[in-house]
Amino acid sequence: MKVGIMGGTFDPIHVGHLIAAQTALEAAGLDEVWFVPSYAPPLKDHEPGADGLARLEMTMLATEPEPRFRVLDMELKRGGVSYSIDTATELVTRHPQHEFAYIIGSDRVNDLAKWHRIEELAARVRFIGLERPGQPLPDSSALPAFLQGRVEFARMPHIEISSTVIRARAVSGLSIRYYVPDSVYFYIQRNGLYES
Repeated sequence: MKVGIMGGTFDPIHVGHLIAAQTALEAAGLDEVWFVPSYAPPLKDHEPGADGLARLEMTMLATEPEPRFRVLDMELKRGGVSYSIDTATELVTRHPQHEFAYIIGSDRVNDLAKWHRIEELAARVRFIGLERPGQPLPDSSALPAFLQGRVEFARMPHIEISSTVIRARAVSGLSIRYYVPDSVYFYIQRNGLYES
C-alpha cells in the first residue's frame, strides 16, 4: 500500500490541508493519507494555540468523511520535538509492507537539506512536493544527490489559507467559517478556541 504522511500542528486543520492531501492522493496514486499531528514541530517557533488533544480531535473530525484518510496520535504520545525521521522509522518498523511518502509544500522542498537526519529519512521514505502560492516548484536537478529520484512534484490549486491566518482572524473576532470544515468550526466554537 502507498501511504502519504501529512505532518503538522493542524492548529487548526483547514480546507487547505484537506485539498493538499486529496491532491497528493490523486497525483501520486496513493492508497491512503495518514495525518500525524505533531507535539512540537522542529522548524516552527509558535506555541500551539490549542492543546494536543484538541488538535487531534479537530483533525479526526476534519478527515472523518474521507475513508482514505486516517489520523495517528503517535507524535503527540511521544512528546518532545517531532522529528520526521523518528516518525518514519516507527511507521516503517510497524508497517514494513507499506511504501511511505511525506507530503510537503514546495517551500519545504527547498528546506529539505536542513531536515534532521535527512539522508537517513530519504532512504526510508519518498516526498511529494505540492506547489504553494508564491513558492514555485524547484528544479529537481537542483536537489542534493541523495534526494534525486526521491521527490515527486504535483501542482495543486492556489489556496492562500494558513492556520496562522485563521488564528489571527479568530482573535480579531472575524469569522473563520468555511476556512475550516463545519465540524471543526463548530468544535472551535463549542470549546472557545483561539479567542482573544
